[in-house]
Amino acid sequence: MTDWPNHAEAWRVWRDALGGERMHHGWLLAGKAGLGKRDFAMAAARELVAEPGVPQPEGDHPDIIVLTYGPKDDKGEKAQAEGKPFDLARSIRIKQIRAMQRRLITRPTLGSRRAIIIDPADDMEKSAANALLKSLEEPPAGTFFLLVTHRPARLLPTIRSRCRTLRFPVLSDSQLAEMLHAAGLPSDPQAVAAAEGSFGAAVRFAEQDLAPIARVMAALIAGGDDGVTGRGELARLIGPRADRERVQAVLDLAQSLVAHAARSSEDAQTRARLIEAHGALVALAAEAPTANFDAGMLPFEIGSLLVAAAPASEPAHG
Repeated sequence: MTDWPNHAEAWRVWRDALGGERMHHGWLLAGKAGLGKRDFAMAAARELVAEPGVPQPEGDHPDIIVLTYGPKDDKGEKAQAEGKPFDLARSIRIKQIRAMQRRLITRPTLGSRRAIIIDPADDMEKSAANALLKSLEEPPAGTFFLLVTHRPARLLPTIRSRCRTLRFPVLSDSQLAEMLHAAGLPSDPQAVAAAEGSFGAAVRFAEQDLAPIARVMAALIAGGDDGVTGRGELARLIGPRADRERVQAVLDLAQSLVAHAARSSEDAQTRARLIEAHGALVALAAEAPTANFDAGMLPFEIGSLLVAAAPASEPAHG
């Protein structure tokens, strides 16, 4: 997807800089996940490296280097080399930065410029970030860095200070609905609202058909659960054999709904419970990919955290 309605200002700033006398060598593409920052980075990099009269390839470009999550281990690297499926690492590692830096010793292939895209830059290991800093401090001629970041505060201050920031605003619910429709996906209002302006989240919620789950979760947050009826329905909708992708989408949905409820609440005690529940859901989401949770009990754990945040969960007094 290339036509993002929230990219207009970023394109204006980028093209103004590209047409200026001195193009900044480092750029932070900042905003929450799911706003098309990688799409922008790829398209902007192509504009950057293209030169008049030089044919440009349609697919992979030799002067655009993309660093993202690589294989988790040596076994994964072997599988990648053989074209087989492999597990991804959860960070961008120093050896990836070192390999990129070795390529910078050579000249660009088709023109005078080369673009390095790191996505997401905030998931670089500390040693990788420190190694990258050296290239940012003394970039080779014609080399430009585009760092895609969902959480800029996680980057080293020294990296942030050497880059110019392009901020990507969230999308409105109406924009999300239009984009989902264009992609041939349903746009349930509650699921769209839960995406909180992220097209990536909206797509995952739609592809996983999470609209019915969103309605049950919203009811648990608002009114608790008399017995376990609501949590039982949540478990039924999630399914007894939900795969990792579905579980993560459900957990993201729960976090979004709780965060939205916390921002909307005018009661300090209710807001405090919602904030606590959100923290517990974040911790649960971090554990879920590696912990050996009982598939049948995880939906009840999620539901119980939502119920604990509901006004109906307040203890009786008197």
